[in-house]
Amino acid sequence: MTILDAMKREQAYSSYNKDMPNELQRPAKMLCWQYNQTSPEQTEKRAEILQRLLGDCHPQTFIEPSFHCDYGFNIHTSGLTVVNYNCVILDTSPVHIGQNVFIAPGVCLACSGHAIDAEQRAAGIGTSSPITIGDDVWIGANVTVCGGVEIGEGSVIGAGSVVTRTIPAGVIAVGNPCRVLRKITAADHLEPLQF
Repeated sequence: MTILDAMKREQAYSSYNKDMPNELQRPAKMLCWQYNQTSPEQTEKRAEILQRLLGDCHPQTFIEPSFHCDYGFNIHTSGLTVVNYNCVILDTSPVHIGQNVFIAPGVCLACSGHAIDAEQRAAGIGTSSPITIGDDVWIGANVTVCGGVEIGEGSVIGAGSVVTRTIPAGVIAVGNPCRVLRKITAADHLEPLQF
């Protein structure tokens, strides 16, 4: 197995930083740079860049600049995906984003990490685990989602949370570390004004 094979698997792994395919970051960095230079009116150009950057890019994927990722090929969207300003995705493992997912400003999805043991960390050993975001999820502003996390369908992650473990479906979860606050119920249904 190569490091690229390990990166594309749905399993956690550890590796030496020197073994990571840094040359594969160059295209992603250039595409992110190009994307971040586009004007708000260049919607077709943005869509074309995202198709080249992401591994799977649903046509209804909308990302506001500034956006940064490590590789791009490990990011997969499967339906309407709205990503607000200043999102960072460290995609050293696969990142799956379901349909009707809303990601607020300042969110970081971080598959990668470093060894806990100080000697191993100093020796350049890193870790990586996939992230899966289910359908109909809303991730609030300035949330960090760590590697190995799955966020269940229909859940809401409160602003500023640090998600270090899997969150079940249909709940509001908040805090650092992020914990389930309560289930989403019919009382959460809004009646919007009619204009």
